[in-house]
Amino acid sequence: MRIEQHPILGPLPGAREVTLRVDGRVVTAREGEPIAAALAAAGIRVHRYTAKRSEARGILCAIGQCTDCAMIVNGVANVRTCITPVADGMVVETQRGVGRRSEP
Repeated sequence: MRIEQHPILGPLPGAREVTLRVDGRVVTAREGEPIAAALAAAGIRVHRYTAKRSEARGILCAIGQCTDCAMIVNGVANVRTCITPVADGMVVETQRGVGRRSEP
């Protein structure tokens, strides 16, 4: 299941296959597709846990307006994965609370 036409990013470019690491797991994705789409295709639905109640969150609006899909990407917290394109070799981590920068 892949998103072919994103409401903000428009049609996605070619289907070059790349890999990213999600919480240590290797995930295959299409370069340029939103990270959230690659995660959904891989069966990953939880992107972060809330600060107060540790409730699971994932894709909600899919257009970058909410923060439910926020994750730590390449050490940067609060990245909205629904509008951030995949690049080969990305490191993506489930965010807990407000997120903190990963240690190298």
